Amino acid sequence: MQRAAVILAAGKGTRMQSETTKVLHKVGGRMMVDWSLNLADQLKCQKRILVIGTHSDDLRQVAMDRVGEAGIAVQDPPMGTGHAVQCAESVLRGFEGMVVILYADTPLLPVSAVEAAFEALEQGGDISVLGFDANEPGGYGRLICNDDGELLEIVEAKDASSEQLAVSFCNSGVMAVRSKELFELLGKVTNANAKGEYYLTDIVALGRERGLKAVAVKCSEEDVLGVNSRVQLAEAEQVFQSQKRKALMESGVTMTDPETVYFSFDTEIGRDVSIEPNVVFGPGVSVEEGVEIRAFCHLEGCRISSGSQIGPFARLRRGADLGKGVRVGNFVEVKNTRMDDGAKANHLAYLGDGKVGARSNIGAGTIFCNYDGYFKHATVLGEDVFVGSNSALVAPLTLGDSSFIGSGSVITDDVPEHALALGRGKQHIIDGWASAYHADMKQKKQNQDK
Repeated sequence: MQRAAVILAAGKGTRMQSETTKVLHKVGGRMMVDWSLNLADQLKCQKRILVIGTHSDDLRQVAMDRVGEAGIAVQDPPMGTGHAVQCAESVLRGFEGMVVILYADTPLLPVSAVEAAFEALEQGGDISVLGFDANEPGGYGRLICNDDGELLEIVEAKDASSEQLAVSFCNSGVMAVRSKELFELLGKVTNANAKGEYYLTDIVALGRERGLKAVAVKCSEEDVLGVNSRVQLAEAEQVFQSQKRKALMESGVTMTDPETVYFSFDTEIGRDVSIEPNVVFGPGVSVEEGVEIRAFCHLEGCRISSGSQIGPFARLRRGADLGKGVRVGNFVEVKNTRMDDGAKANHLAYLGDGKVGARSNIGAGTIFCNYDGYFKHATVLGEDVFVGSNSALVAPLTLGDSSFIGSGSVITDDVPEHALALGRGKQHIIDGWASAYHADMKQKKQNQDK
């Protein structure tokens, strides 16, 4: 049976106290709305509909980029979750299958939880709702079930009796319904409640009146953690990081102090990688097996091949591509540069927009001068090149295989293979100058102190 996802993203998120729309804030380096869209993809949903409001041009642009005009439904004005889903009816016209209602501010919902909701429909249910046992039920809607485990109704906290408020099994808001029943039931929902809104949850009781079967599917509270404030955003980040660290360690990654290491949603790390404290992985990082990443490194948009050693205090920026056995040491920054197998830059260097051949050595203080104020240019080093300390390589520039750059050089012209290049002023020696200088300065100081 076909699947569709209706993702509710119309809320303004005023509690975030931000000019950025709530669902565009990031968890694990990915916008929350993208977490939900990716979930829909993993669930193999043939249709993905984003329900947005009219308050954010930025969100509309993101929606256009992700699902196109045909996948956007607009809720204006907002009148509750039931009304939000109704706004997607025209977009889903002609669709026959199962529809899951997701929330763009619930970024950590796993595929397994929603698959269980779909499975409940396949096994004879007409409506399935994800529920969780809340540590503090508070303002959550309560799932009221009978002794056979069937879901009788969902009661919002503001409309619940004291007996119903004592129930700790709570509504996540996520539910799966067949498309035909979904919109037929939504057409009967009213706003006769404490908030004067059209509740999606009312379709459970309405469905039961028609003889439909509703079931509750249990998930963990962490699975459906919603984000409505900066505090909750930090809580979601903490949960994500904890889950990611555990998964990586269980797959063979060593971390000496896991709580100080931060990952992104797409971080890929092979077995027998060792990560020291205070390392940050931005989006787009892939690390092969047997790599050592020492303390205080920052990595993003880069690839590190097996057996390499990074840091401490190294920065790999987007486009850094390191071959096998590469060494990038302390206070070295690499950006949009390929370093072939065995290449080394052990300390205090900037390598931007270039290529470093196999086994080449970059001395301390070396800079790839890649920017002329208007354009970026490439610096290309062949194999077995030796660059002496404190050298400035002014791009565009090519250094041939096995060439040698003398320390302190400014190199502006290509260097042939096996050649030595020196680009510094000639040293002059004046015998006895230092003795005369010191004698003169000591006499001046004595005269001043009198």
